[in-house]
Amino acid sequence: MGRHTPTKSMASPFRSLVEDYPRYLKSFELYRQRSSEHQCMQDFIHNTHPDVLASIGGGRPILNVLGVGSGAGEIDLELLAQLHLKHPHVKVHNEVVEPNNDMLHKYKARVSTTPDLDHINFTWNEMTASEFEKHWQEKNSGRKMDFIHIIQMLYYVKDPAATVSFFRSLLDKDGKLMISLASGESGWSKLWTTYKKQLCNAENSQCVTTGDMKTFLDSEGIPYRNYELLSQMDITESFTEGDPLGELMLDFLTEVKEFSKNAPKDLKKEVLDLLRHPDCSTEVDGRILFNNNTGVLVVEP
Repeated sequence: MGRHTPTKSMASPFRSLVEDYPRYLKSFELYRQRSSEHQCMQDFIHNTHPDVLASIGGGRPILNVLGVGSGAGEIDLELLAQLHLKHPHVKVHNEVVEPNNDMLHKYKARVSTTPDLDHINFTWNEMTASEFEKHWQEKNSGRKMDFIHIIQMLYYVKDPAATVSFFRSLLDKDGKLMISLASGESGWSKLWTTYKKQLCNAENSQCVTTGDMKTFLDSEGIPYRNYELLSQMDITESFTEGDPLGELMLDFLTEVKEFSKNAPKDLKKEVLDLLRHPDCSTEVDGRILFNNNTGVLVVEP
């Protein structure tokens, strides 16, 4: 769940976690180990998503797929494998949009070691979503997409609604746009709603959830399907003062570099109290399990 950047004009002394990329990556890896987010996404892709993919393409011999904020490509390749199972004789043109060179390099390495990808042609776009939008409009190819996925990425953009509107406009008549974000029913939503001013970046939409996106889609009368993926994250060590894993976890939850050291005492106490509150977490056998639910929205053209 790549998350995003607290504002520089924030009531300092806070610095954004992503300004320290090695620490961000370390905290993200810890998140992956401690949460079931990746597993619940895998289950969705294998069990529910094939039905979504079955209806696209209109029998055409080439499918156009676009991944926005694809990271190292792990989920992308899972999606492409499911697409191939549903449309075994179809060639795929896969556009990848990812601004981080390190991630793009990992994605390319993954492709080179994954068998049976001969039917896929990859185009690499090392750029942000807004740069891609500009690039696409300048190119003005008129090419339509059969499947677009924006997985855990809308936190990074200035205007999620406008971003969704643009990518939806690229869909072919039976295309699908899949968005995944922290669920509006998750502990993230509660944390962000309560401490938006202190923790969230004014430059980006960092604190966006599927609840916000559903409000937008409903207001525009845009049809979509909503899926709630149940997930938890073990955050027990966060409550042990000075625990290095706990401090890294708090950085990830708040998006703030060394939150534990830099947050004013009262804010730190309030955030920890909220994280432990039943609105955010449950306690099982002495472990504190944060509600990490993910929402998936499948948007129609």
